[in-house]
Order: sequence, then C-alpha cells, then structure tokens
Amino acid sequence: MNKYLKMLVALMLFAGVLAGCSSKKDEDTSKDKVSNEKSITITGSNGEVTLDKPAKKVVVLEWTYAEDVLALGVQPVGMADIQGYGDWVNVDAELSKDVVDVGGRQEPNLEAIAALEPDLIIGTDFRIETTLSELEKIAPTVIFNPYPDDKSIDLYEEMTTTFNEIAKALDKEKEAKQVLADLDAKYEEAKVEIAKADLKTKDVILAMAYSGASAPEIRVFTPNSMASMIVEKIGLKNIHIPAEDKYEIFGSSTFNVEGLVKYENANYLYIVQDNDNIYKTQLKGNPVWENLNFVKEDRLFDLGGDTWLYGGPLSAETLLNKIVDTMVTK
Repeated sequence: MNKYLKMLVALMLFAGVLAGCSSKKDEDTSKDKVSNEKSITITGSNGEVTLDKPAKKVVVLEWTYAEDVLALGVQPVGMADIQGYGDWVNVDAELSKDVVDVGGRQEPNLEAIAALEPDLIIGTDFRIETTLSELEKIAPTVIFNPYPDDKSIDLYEEMTTTFNEIAKALDKEKEAKQVLADLDAKYEEAKVEIAKADLKTKDVILAMAYSGASAPEIRVFTPNSMASMIVEKIGLKNIHIPAEDKYEIFGSSTFNVEGLVKYENANYLYIVQDNDNIYKTQLKGNPVWENLNFVKEDRLFDLGGDTWLYGGPLSAETLLNKIVDTMVTK
C-alpha cells in the first residue's frame, strides 16, 4: 500500500506542476496579446491623446462625430442629443436604437457617460471645454475645433482632417480613405449631372433660415464654409462674399430679407425646418421677398430641413444628392 500511495502522491505532484506551467503559459500569452496591442496617438485641439489600443466603446458629444464613426462602420455606445440629431441630420448610416443618450451637447450627463465605461470620448472644444477635466477622469477625451481661427484652414479641410483622426483612433484608416475616395467620385458624378441640367445660371447662394424675434433671419453660407465648398465641387458657384472680405469664422453671414436683393439673379438653395418655415409664415406676402427675381422666376430649391450643413462625409453626400435631385429634376 505504501508503494501505491507514493506513486499516487507523485502523480498528483506532477499534475500540479503541469497545471502550474499551463497557467503560467496562458498568463504569458495573455500578456503578449496586451503588449502586442498597438498604442495610438491622436491629435485634437487639446493636444495629443494616447490610447493603449484602438477604441471600441466611443461616446460622441457632437452630431458630426457620431456621423463620422457611423461612416466607419462603428456604432457609438453613447451620444449627446439623439433627438436633435434625428431632426437635423439625414444620412444613410442609421444610428442603432441601443445607443444611449448622454444628455445635451453643451452639458452632457457625466454619470451616464461614466456608466458606459467608454474607451474614448469625442467632443468639440467650444461646447465642453469647461467639463473637459471631468470627462478626462472618465476616459481619454479628444476635442476638436470645427471653426479654426486660422484663415488658411478651410472648414472642409478641417472636416476631413478630423474624420481621419477619428478613424485613426478606431483603427479604421483604410475605411476612412475609402469613404473619402467614394465621396470624391460622387462629386464628379454630380458635376456631370449639374452640367447637363437646364439651369438659367450656375450662380447660387445657399441659406439656412429660421424665425427671428421680430423678423426672419437668413444664414447665408460663405466661401470658406464646408457647404459652399461642396457646392463648388459639383460645378456651381457660390456668389456670396462677406462685406469687405470679412472672415466669417462659422462660415455664414446672417441677413434679413433686404440683404438678398443683390443676389436675386442667382439660384436660391435653402434649408428650413417644416415647423419653422419662414417662407410660408413671416415672409408670406412680404413685398421685398416676392419681388426678388429668383422668387418670381421660381428658382427656389428646397433642400429639406434635415440636410445638415455642418456634418462629416455622410452629410456632404446628402447635400450633393439633395442639390442634384432638386436642381436637375425641378
């Protein structure tokens, strides 16, 4: 019996050694996997932000950046102001119903964001600069400035640069390159369609209108705006130049109806919300509006209230499609 007992003990000890070796091997393999994950450094207006590995769980605090991650085939885990996004932004990529609303774009809900345990938070500097330090305690946070002071940087360039930085954070750089290449191809296709259209003029102004306290306000987009550059890419000419070459950092000038008189021979492209259609309310019967040439000649092109002029590549595609569909088929 002692002989068998000794053999049993020896076998058990040997099995324990094997198990320990296996456990050590698994642990080492796990460590190797972690060490093989590549760190990523992205650059925003808050400087360089380094991630240990590509972000998988992303919270976006601006509609544009939600659109950017969707264009790359990624659903954010959390997003600010989902209802507003649905009202204003019309893109092919759908936002999942599982995405959690984390409050307003200006004042996001920090507790809701923390509960999602994100790998990365993305926002704009002019909205969340005051809460940046709190967000950074939750997860790495990068903020971008969509309206740079540097006049040499146009807003379209800023859009593509930011899109590529976000793609880098998600390890989706190849996908981003393809998205932008596809968009360039669509510009060329749209340009052909516009060239074939029977338009009295290729001159346009592009406006977003809404009710003011006492009179309608009309936001007319300037040449440095992303929307204007899309217009130019498809063969149209934006003729609005700010007075005295004033640099409009947000890419638009605000007019009343009298300010449109000098542009009455252009085509009038506009975005207006159905529930705030100033053309049917505040401007209805207005003699200045009704005597503008583009009104009398029916050169008004309604692009719909959900054509977002401050978005990313998907909104750019929506804008060019809306322009072509409206101007070519009218």
